[in-house]
Amino acid sequence: MVLLRLIRKNIAEVFLNDTKKIIGEIKMYDFTIEQASKNANVSTATIRNWIKTGYLEVSSKGIITQKSFDDFMLNIAGKEKLNSRANKSLKNVDIPKKTTDEIKALMQNCNDENIGIEYENSLSNAYRNKEGIYYTPSWVVKDMFKNIKFDHHYKFLDPCCGSGNFIIEAIKAGILPENIYGFDVDENAIFITKERIKQTFGFETPNIKVGNFLEEASKLSKENLVFDLIFTNPPWGKKIDKEVKEKLASIYDTGNSLDTTALFMGASMFLLKKNGLLGFLVQEAFFNITTFEDIRKKMIAKKMVRFVDYGKVFKGLMTKAQAIIIKNISTNADDVIECCVENKNFERKLISFKKNPKFIFNFWANENETQVIEKLYATKHITLKNKATWALGIVTGNNDRFCSNTQKDGYIPIYKGADITKNGLKKPTTFIANDFSSFQQVAPLKIYQAKEKLVYKFISSNLCFFCDTEQNFVLNSANLLIPFDIGITNQQLTDLLNSEIINWLFNKLFSTHKVLRSDLELLPIHIDYFSYYHEFSETNYLNYLQITKTKNGTFTKNCTNGL
Repeated sequence: MVLLRLIRKNIAEVFLNDTKKIIGEIKMYDFTIEQASKNANVSTATIRNWIKTGYLEVSSKGIITQKSFDDFMLNIAGKEKLNSRANKSLKNVDIPKKTTDEIKALMQNCNDENIGIEYENSLSNAYRNKEGIYYTPSWVVKDMFKNIKFDHHYKFLDPCCGSGNFIIEAIKAGILPENIYGFDVDENAIFITKERIKQTFGFETPNIKVGNFLEEASKLSKENLVFDLIFTNPPWGKKIDKEVKEKLASIYDTGNSLDTTALFMGASMFLLKKNGLLGFLVQEAFFNITTFEDIRKKMIAKKMVRFVDYGKVFKGLMTKAQAIIIKNISTNADDVIECCVENKNFERKLISFKKNPKFIFNFWANENETQVIEKLYATKHITLKNKATWALGIVTGNNDRFCSNTQKDGYIPIYKGADITKNGLKKPTTFIANDFSSFQQVAPLKIYQAKEKLVYKFISSNLCFFCDTEQNFVLNSANLLIPFDIGITNQQLTDLLNSEIINWLFNKLFSTHKVLRSDLELLPIHIDYFSYYHEFSETNYLNYLQITKTKNGTFTKNCTNGL
């Protein structure tokens, strides 16, 4: 225990010495929020959360006292649930060092296709999360290569090759080893890839190198080196400073799409020959969330060949792995795209994606379903964008610490997302103190105490709204909105959002497990329905929309004139 205290003291002293060197004119024993985040290896948002919850003290705006920071790092970090991100940050997340003998021993103990899995399993979770590492299974690589011509004169590039599965399959498909290029920041992974090529094909590959492709791409472009085929699984959500990402986005023309997936895609397009093929295995969020809107807009100008949903192929990840394959030529109105979902193949017209809000690539919807979506948006409607006040449920920062499952003096009921049903709120099972000053994030009280508000589940695949008239409080597993005067009552809006057809649309358009404000603001709100019908019913709503529900639970567009 004494030794542990000494180690913690030394860590704090290192932080203090670094701060003295960097902060300069600021009082030498204080930290800026930015410096504290670097020293603790967490985001500035996390530092602000720790300030809000009382763990860190400020001496002036944006300045944290050195004493509170030291006390926190020595006595609290790693002990409370709130600080799980800090716990991870205190671990070593540098590239793991392995000797050549260790790597060779690892390779000898498994077959060629499993080496990537074995090496990935040897990495710490902290390192994998930091670098966004999830190595691609060989069966996925083979499917992404399906129906693609591999001429041995072609140049092939994997920008982040990992243990080399894309590269090995490309050589097997006919690409000459000397025409293979690859990069990865992990020298162990590069060694594995080169060793696999040497053992399998007897070739030393000079063009597979340790390097950050986001830096190397601009150099290759200046050398006029271009490729016929670029296939990869880019690091998903790799941690990069925002300033660096913004600079890279400017270089590679990805607009406001700053995720590493978008940056790698933009950089790859710089190096792709005309008529060349780009194949990316990406997280499902790429196809629908706002973060990737600008890169989708850039890609839709090219000929999109194929979309594939491979499901949840990565252990420990809830997100699906999905592929996009693009040909580097301009698109035309008649283009169709092969869509592969749950062992079903069908075609979608390119124009159907262009008509979607935010260029969403909802390839899980077939052509018939696309016509229903178009009908919903073609019918006169409004949206909630700029027509409501929105707020998050209360974020305590530590529910175990601040919430109780029994009623106490000075405590009030608070409702979770799971407590919300379309017919009302369940009996409360959670209570919090009526003093909110220690909580991490609380909207203005007048919002929670509004005469009427809509509360809804946040973590959910389906829309579930309730019109609250009792001024109830909700935790952040639920969110809320107060509509402006949009021409219908709050209950009528609730009925529309809870309807089967709008739930169906939500799933076919967004396919998400979170109900995001940005998605809700895109949904069509058909307020004119209530000019024809005073009360809501599913049957009348579908009749108004000229849409029919089929026996299998989906919907089709009517051919009649309707109302």
